[in-house]
Amino acid sequence: MTEASSSNRCASGLDYFDVPDITKALDEAGKSGYEFITCPIVNPRFKSELIGGTPAVNRAEPLTRSDLVITSQDWSSLVVGKISPWIDLDSKNEIHRKNSEKALKQEFLFAGHLSLPAVLINLRSYDCIGLARCLSEHLIKGPNQQYWIKIPIKPASTQLDPVFDGDIDGATETDTWEWWNRFRTFCDTNKKVGIALELQEDLPSEKEIERWAGEPVKAVFIPTRLFLANKKGYPVLPRCHQSLLRWLFKLNIQMIVSGTTQFPGKGMKVYGQYLEHIWIWQTKPQLDQVALFAKGFEDYLQSPLQPLMDNLESQTYEVFEKDPIKYSQYQKAVYFALLDRVPYEEKEFNVQVVMVVGAGRGPLVQASIIAAAKAHRKIRIFAVEKNPNAIVTLENRKLEEWGDQVTVVSSDMRIWDAPEKADIIVSELLGSFGDNELSPECLDGAQKFLKPDGISIPYKYTSYLAPIQSSRLFNEVRLCKEKDKPAETPFETPFVVRLHNCSLLGKPQSVFTFTHPNRSIPIDNTRYNQNTFTVDQNCIVHGIAGYFDTYLYKDVMLSINPDTHSPGMFSWFPILFPIREPVYMKSGETLKIHFWRLTDNKNVWYEWCISEPRPMPIHNPKGRSYTIGL
Repeated sequence: MTEASSSNRCASGLDYFDVPDITKALDEAGKSGYEFITCPIVNPRFKSELIGGTPAVNRAEPLTRSDLVITSQDWSSLVVGKISPWIDLDSKNEIHRKNSEKALKQEFLFAGHLSLPAVLINLRSYDCIGLARCLSEHLIKGPNQQYWIKIPIKPASTQLDPVFDGDIDGATETDTWEWWNRFRTFCDTNKKVGIALELQEDLPSEKEIERWAGEPVKAVFIPTRLFLANKKGYPVLPRCHQSLLRWLFKLNIQMIVSGTTQFPGKGMKVYGQYLEHIWIWQTKPQLDQVALFAKGFEDYLQSPLQPLMDNLESQTYEVFEKDPIKYSQYQKAVYFALLDRVPYEEKEFNVQVVMVVGAGRGPLVQASIIAAAKAHRKIRIFAVEKNPNAIVTLENRKLEEWGDQVTVVSSDMRIWDAPEKADIIVSELLGSFGDNELSPECLDGAQKFLKPDGISIPYKYTSYLAPIQSSRLFNEVRLCKEKDKPAETPFETPFVVRLHNCSLLGKPQSVFTFTHPNRSIPIDNTRYNQNTFTVDQNCIVHGIAGYFDTYLYKDVMLSINPDTHSPGMFSWFPILFPIREPVYMKSGETLKIHFWRLTDNKNVWYEWCISEPRPMPIHNPKGRSYTIGL
């Protein structure tokens, strides 16, 4: 069994209700183009001795087939085990419930003995606390395997069991996402517990489907009854189901065909061939520059850069210099600024002083030179950089490319004593949340050598935030716990992350805005803001996503805000502000987020909290877990 993302083929499996000969079943599935099978862990005929009766004391036959019938490698890569469908740990019948628990534990142990990659468990209804308790108990010392909770994407009326909790409404009972949310909450959002969605003839609304984007969907069951015959007599899915699969493919799902063939004489092979066709020709996305750059970084937590505290490495500079959009926009901004500052009739003698502050290895210096050439204007450039290693690169480029047009300055821009005033200051000091790499403090310090009518590029930037649902990211943050640090530390630390297995729960809203030059007296870069979101369906908040946009000059802008994202730009991933406890919300409820930007003589830090629908502790008070060094 392979991850869909690791191959050019879709990872598809074949579901078996009963398998008298597993060797033959694997051979049939393989010849039909499937990569794995799902089958019962235990022989179905042994259910009779447990349902309503007493387990046999002296069993004449073994519980199930021997582990010797196939190799351990085949068990661990080709077989997903299914828990017996009769097992019901939430039955109102005490005998059945106790026997079910005994049988479930037995099947869990044998699945672990076989080293199966995953175990399938049916979730029948909202009433699931007994099943969740037994699985949670097993997860404490169980083997390192996945548990796929099979859930219908929309329940049929026959699947609805009565719910005995008095405070549960009918809408909650019939919402299978609610079944899942209740179950995973009982299991403490354990990362070993994933979802196997079962498609139905009727699909939920697009809004309800999007909610699954933030969930750990590992597989999708596609019953053969859903397929229609095309003009040539081969199976195809209805358009709505094709669209759903197209949407789910981004989660690297594995597809499982269940049921018997509806096309006599063609066998099960035609279903796998059709799914392969969808994967390759219809729905596999053509990767753009951003997706190519982000490949392998999806939902991977990274610490935000602190270029004031740390000297960046050469490879870090190199990665961001490859951005095809950022520097072309900077070049455009410098071009228009030069045209506005130098009238055509002065272009031969009016030499503009451009100061590139935080020059790095010189991409903005190069962009400014190109912009001046295109505008037919003359410039002199000061390239100011505090990293002594990057200075070596700048001096070499001055010697080999730029000549006397560029003066290289090895200094922190905030303390540099400039020999003259600048007409234009150009910088790229922005982080994923706009100000989180301390652009405000740096540019406030540098503006002393900007002429009164001088231009700052950028001149404005705004941060945005939105609540997100992503159990994967919540679990990733939990895994960041360090031995000698308090338990709350990872939940009070921002992370840069390429959001993928994630669902936005609202349109991003603005938080802080900074403008340059900043003529305020005194200059105060502390901020506070509160944002209110109203959710339109039941959901769970796992964290807060942060974005920014910036205006370089007039309307020349860059953005990672999903609503206005600069096409093809990959220099910045969003930032994640975790929260310690997920917040369950019902449709129509209000989420109120409070955000602070605070500072002292040495550090800048953020604090954040949620006050509605239920208050939670303020995260990162006094910068106890995370600060940005000045």
